[in-house]
Amino acid sequence: MVEMKHAEPRIRILLCGGIGSGKSVAGRRFQQLGATVIEADRIGHAVLHPDGEAFAAVSERWPAAVVGNRIDRGLLADIVFADPEQLTELEALTHRPIIRRISELALITDDLVVEIPLILDVPGNWIRVLIDADEDIRLRRAVERGAAETDVKNRISSQPSRDEWLSWCDVSVKNNGPIEDLYEQIDALWHGRRTTDYGLRP
Repeated sequence: MVEMKHAEPRIRILLCGGIGSGKSVAGRRFQQLGATVIEADRIGHAVLHPDGEAFAAVSERWPAAVVGNRIDRGLLADIVFADPEQLTELEALTHRPIIRRISELALITDDLVVEIPLILDVPGNWIRVLIDADEDIRLRRAVERGAAETDVKNRISSQPSRDEWLSWCDVSVKNNGPIEDLYEQIDALWHGRRTTDYGLRP
């Protein structure tokens, strides 16, 4: 007789945080620990591709961002990040297909971490982990990576506030210090979640 072993629960994490918070660094650590890590931004690229679900609606709404039958995401960002109402319009057109693609990936992937720069309510049993850093530190990090200070400030103002992130997330990881401190917290979260039922989908 073949003995069927109980499968280990699969981890589902929405890894959130604003620009310069260290979200991508945390994502790389989760990947080292064995998770499949995807960026919601990359899925956003895909839905804006000429064969993507949001291409037709977005190109019709912002024809100035279309170059050579493709949406220039830089031009589109320049438009919408300068106008909160237009940013909300763009999110209304892109978030649904992005969420659908994430949900499809969750069905076929073992341990999955999705990096999200904005609040996304993805159906399912997810742990919402915030990488939290002070705004002046986030600004400095982003500028050191080569971004213009004005652009970074615009991005920060267009993203959820710290209070909004904290009220939405399940777990907050402080990232004002060295990378070793961040890794220690991520490791503790990973191993702790593997021994509890909280936030896990069987």
